[in-house]
This record gives sequence, C-alpha cells and structure tokens, in this order.
Amino acid sequence: MMIVNSLRQLLKRKVILGCTLGAALTFMAIGVIFWGGFNTALEQSNSMSFCISCHEMESTVYPEYRKTVHYQNRTGVRATCPDCHVPKEWQHMIVRKIKASRELFHTLTGSIDTAEKFEQKRKQLAEHVWQSMQKTDSRECRNCHNFEAMVITAQQSRSGLVHQYAQGRDGALQDRTCIDCHKGIAHQLPEGVTPYKGGSDEDHNYYESQQLQCYQCHQDMPKIEEEDWGF
Repeated sequence: MMIVNSLRQLLKRKVILGCTLGAALTFMAIGVIFWGGFNTALEQSNSMSFCISCHEMESTVYPEYRKTVHYQNRTGVRATCPDCHVPKEWQHMIVRKIKASRELFHTLTGSIDTAEKFEQKRKQLAEHVWQSMQKTDSRECRNCHNFEAMVITAQQSRSGLVHQYAQGRDGALQDRTCIDCHKGIAHQLPEGVTPYKGGSDEDHNYYESQQLQCYQCHQDMPKIEEEDWGF
C-alpha cells in the first residue's frame, strides 16, 4: 500500500510548467502514438500501390510506365512513383504532401476520371510536373543519377556531350537540368511536345568553340582526320 501511495504522490508531483508527472507521461504517450500513426500513414502514401489506387492513374500513366526502363531493366533496379515524384528530404516531402491535397480534390470532383478527360489535360498536367522539377534542378532524378558516377565515354556521342557540358561548370548547357532532355522518360509525351536534345543554335556555337567535330553528334557525318604537318 505504501508503494501505491508513493507512486500516486510521484505522479501528482509538478515537474514543468505546472504540469504533473502523470500528465506529462500521458501527453508523451499520446505524442508517440500520434507520431507513429502519422509516420505510418506517410510511409504508406509513399508507395506505388497507393499512387495507383485511383483508377485515373492505374488506367493511364501506370500502363505507360510499365513499358519503360524505369519499371523493368537488365539490372533489376526499379524507380517507383514516389522515387520520382516525392522528395526524400522530410521538409520537402511535407510540402509535396500538402500540395497533393489538390490532387485529391480533383479526384473527388472527377476532373480526369475518364481517358478522354485525362488526354485533354495531359499536357497541362505534364507541364506542371516539368516546371516543378526544373525549379528543383531535377532533385528527384539526382537521388539515383549523378554526373560523378557517370562514365561519359560509355554513353552515346550526343548524350555524352550533353552530359559533359551540362555539369554547371561553363558553356551553353550549364543551365540545363535532367527533365529538359528526359521528358517522356516514364510516361507518354503530350501531343506536340518534343524534348530538348542538345542541338540548338546556341549549342552548336558552343561546340564549335570547343572545336568538336560534327560526327561526334551526327553519326551520318564523316570523320575529318587532322593532317600531320610534321611540326
């Protein structure tokens, strides 16, 4: 009985801001439970099964994605919906989740609940994603891909040159980001959209200043052998 009374007295003892130890422990337990539930819900919403749980995604962009190298490839590495569309950093992830509430609103109102409605808005939806990725310098792409890990010489000539001169050091391509060239890498491109492929007049002028020969991008162009004058 003395132990019970002592425990009661201990729980009634005020510890901080006039709050008793018992109340503090209760609030702490509630906080742990709330945080656990919140974190579990957050993790569940960061899964491909959650992303395609609405038929708008399951019947449109998901079948397109299944045909791409991000879904199936020789190395067995798969990038799922949240890998590309949800930031890994907690603060950016929360902002993305808040913005996603608009997507729930459009799901409830049925603005893209048929294939015809989706196609009418495909370009608008795609441009929204592209603009977001351009603002973050393709942050989610760089979670898996980075220039330091690339073997540029193993890439095709055109892509190798673009990657070489797009690393923010100097030159015409330093303001380019992954999504500029890789639109449609996981989903069908909207009608009339052509991704940048590294062949603008500005690019040509820069490559010329670097004394790059035409055949390095254009495989149908002859390789010009430099003459050795013996100097």
